[in-house]
Amino acid sequence: MKPGAPRAGAPKLAAGAFLSGAKGRLLPASLPFRFFGAAIAFHLLAWVALFFGADAFPRFQGGLGWTLAALHLITLGTLAMTAIGASLQLLPVATRQPVGSPRSIALLWWAYTPGVAVLVLGMGFAQTRLLAAGALLVVAALLGYALLLARNLVGARGMHGVVAHGWGALASLLVALASALALAGAYVGWPLLGRGSALSLHVVFAAYGFMGLLALGLAYILVPMFALSPAPPETRVRSSAALAIAALALAGLASFDVAPLALRIAALAAAAAAIALHLRSMTVALATGLRRALGRSFTLVRIAWALLVASLLLALGLVIELSLPGLPALFGLLLIAGWLLGLLLGFLQRILPFLASMHAGAGRRLPPTPSSLTADRPLSIHFGCHFAALALLTLGILVDSPLLARLGAVAGFVGASAYAWFFALLLHRTWGAGSAAPRAAPNAPSADAPSPNPPP
Repeated sequence: MKPGAPRAGAPKLAAGAFLSGAKGRLLPASLPFRFFGAAIAFHLLAWVALFFGADAFPRFQGGLGWTLAALHLITLGTLAMTAIGASLQLLPVATRQPVGSPRSIALLWWAYTPGVAVLVLGMGFAQTRLLAAGALLVVAALLGYALLLARNLVGARGMHGVVAHGWGALASLLVALASALALAGAYVGWPLLGRGSALSLHVVFAAYGFMGLLALGLAYILVPMFALSPAPPETRVRSSAALAIAALALAGLASFDVAPLALRIAALAAAAAAIALHLRSMTVALATGLRRALGRSFTLVRIAWALLVASLLLALGLVIELSLPGLPALFGLLLIAGWLLGLLLGFLQRILPFLASMHAGAGRRLPPTPSSLTADRPLSIHFGCHFAALALLTLGILVDSPLLARLGAVAGFVGASAYAWFFALLLHRTWGAGSAAPRAAPNAPSADAPSPNPPP
């Protein structure tokens, strides 16, 4: 027996429990894949917008323009789009609850996708009417998603720690939407809340709250599933969720100038404790799993976790008003592009072949393996370009260089193009030309995609 492998009589693998009913609760393939496809397209466009907004990027602290548009192409277009698709597919399997009709999910996509496009065009061209119209459409779509998520979480019969993360993410989404409307209202002359309070609430509850809690919660499903490890102790998962939600509550109060320094430091301390528990669970899951060679995708995930910790340190610098030029931009870069985007892209390059394999295997005696659907070369290019972009953007902030920021946007665009290439090849190998079964690619890795039939 390999060191760290589960012993006989060990708790049932989370992967096995998760997969046991997965096929019966899969959405039609067109639904999750349209969310993932739109997210990948918006990822490409974000780097284009950043290229045109590079002059403002190194000292960016808000304001209309292409830098703000690039930020929201990542947050709304890529991160939230993927979070919606992944949660609507994965949470029903974890909670054993229905998610809603396929028609309602398709309608959600048709409202949200053009809403994001109109919103970011309004930001980029500084057209407040476009911005307001897009904001209303996005808010309406996200409220529809919130209803689907709430319906799924009510009466959930399993994975209570994950469900707690879901409820926290849902509450955070509502706060993020209210603060977003306040910020958009200020641009069109309808101030609903002070800009400082609204901006603080929006950053905290959109990034750390909605997207952050969803990312942490879904990781408790995905990491044990792909590593073939036991589920993390439920007590630790619930404790991490409670600390994270407490951190958000403290930060929310501080946004209204209620003892802001003390409450923000307390919020960061609670957040650090929550993340420590979460990373402990992830480390144990990876160390005790039957599958140790998880490849480049989990290298990306591990680096993203490190950048999450770094974002908290930079947040502390902002709280104590550390005199470091470009600190707000550097904090945003590590939080959004470093942690959330890196984590998402790492997980997504495993989720996509896994789901495609399950859908392509319907009615077949021998379904295609995820590795046969995965092209390694585009992912290798993306990996190098993603970190080149982060390095160039970080250096651009530190030395206040729009040229370096523009070069970082070019590197990011090349990496995003390679990721889109990976997605296109995946679709072609799964459903292209009506083939009975996709052919295995000669450069397809076995380590970067899980088998739909894991070894006992």
